Amino acid sequence: MTRKKLSKLEHGLSGTIHIPGDKSISHRAIMFGALAKGKTSVTGFLPGEDCLNTISCFRQLGVDIVQNGTQVEINGLGIEHLQEPKEVLDVGNSGTTIRLLSGILAGLGFYSCIQGDASIAKRPMKRIVDPLRLMGANIDGRQGGMYTPLTVRGQNLHGIQYELPVASAQVKSAILLAGLLADGTTTVIEPERTRDHTERMLHAFGVSINRSGNNVSIEGKQHLTATSIEVPGDISSAAFFLVAGAIVPQSQITLHHVGINPTRTGIIDVLLNMGATLTTLNQNEEAMEPYADIQVKASSLHGVEIGGEIIPRLIDEIPIIALAATQAEGTTVIKDAAELKVKETNRIDIVAQELSKMGAHIETTEDGMIIHGNTKLKGAIVNSHGDHRIGMMLAIASTIAEGETILENSEAIDVSYPGFFGSLSELAGH
Repeated sequence: MTRKKLSKLEHGLSGTIHIPGDKSISHRAIMFGALAKGKTSVTGFLPGEDCLNTISCFRQLGVDIVQNGTQVEINGLGIEHLQEPKEVLDVGNSGTTIRLLSGILAGLGFYSCIQGDASIAKRPMKRIVDPLRLMGANIDGRQGGMYTPLTVRGQNLHGIQYELPVASAQVKSAILLAGLLADGTTTVIEPERTRDHTERMLHAFGVSINRSGNNVSIEGKQHLTATSIEVPGDISSAAFFLVAGAIVPQSQITLHHVGINPTRTGIIDVLLNMGATLTTLNQNEEAMEPYADIQVKASSLHGVEIGGEIIPRLIDEIPIIALAATQAEGTTVIKDAAELKVKETNRIDIVAQELSKMGAHIETTEDGMIIHGNTKLKGAIVNSHGDHRIGMMLAIASTIAEGETILENSEAIDVSYPGFFGSLSELAGH
């Protein structure tokens, strides 16, 4: 366990930084490149633990992948050339890897076993196991497939129409990837629209995929053709510095080349709603994944209500939004976010628990939290609980908290932002 000593900043954050590559897009670039025929080149790849575990799993499936920092080359032979793994596939802490990979393995003609770390062992897998079984998959796990490890004996699948009980891009993607290997048409019906990186990237690899309202359909037995993928900066990682720029006095930060996919920009909408001085510059809407530079300045924030259809567009950013709310005038209510309970941690309870140690006034609810601002935070001994987003949120909280803050389990941040503390020091000028 790594303990990091942090302290309040004496002056504002200033400068321009490059945010690491988008984690969701990096995962998919490796997976789809591995399924494609030909050489796929990826630039801007996120070399964090989660994405490196995705590379490791596909190497075990017989795919030649060369990774050098943020550059990756995948020499794909096509779906039919994936090989039965000799050992258990270990996804580490990556929920994206285990759910999307399970969809792929379900339609391949061999046996595999897939598992992750202690956190993954607690996360619900029945949400993918049930629809995959409806497609004809032979898949099992602890408590009837509720939890990992999962065993998959791949076989012929058939398309289905499936209505998601919860809005989840991971579940949608697992079903669509299984549908790619299945006979007939597979349609996923979303309760609210979720991030669409899978649909955009499948299209870039030459796959025909159709959306009508909240319905997404894919025809089975299509082939992927290798392509080049440029991964923009991860807006979920940028969110921590967007909030830091807004709440640390005398700050002005520019974040370069950040993804602004409209299914992910809920954090921008909420900060603008709270009164943040935030501008997008140099937008490129023509890329497979649109991107822009984002500038933020120290701002006077006010409380807002956050819920409904915006939640899937900012589910990973709620911990840092909660911190922003502690510095806003009035009360902020976050609702319809029960999905936070089944992330790397129960983020509703852990956010409240850790920020309360620093003097925040937060009430938890069944599906969110009520945050009372404007609160002066004080340094404390806090813990990431092995959750990268909790760790980064607490590190940003330390920049405005009186006295010293000690962050335990700070190494969890490497999952999605290996250079996080370097970026923070750069903006702080030391």
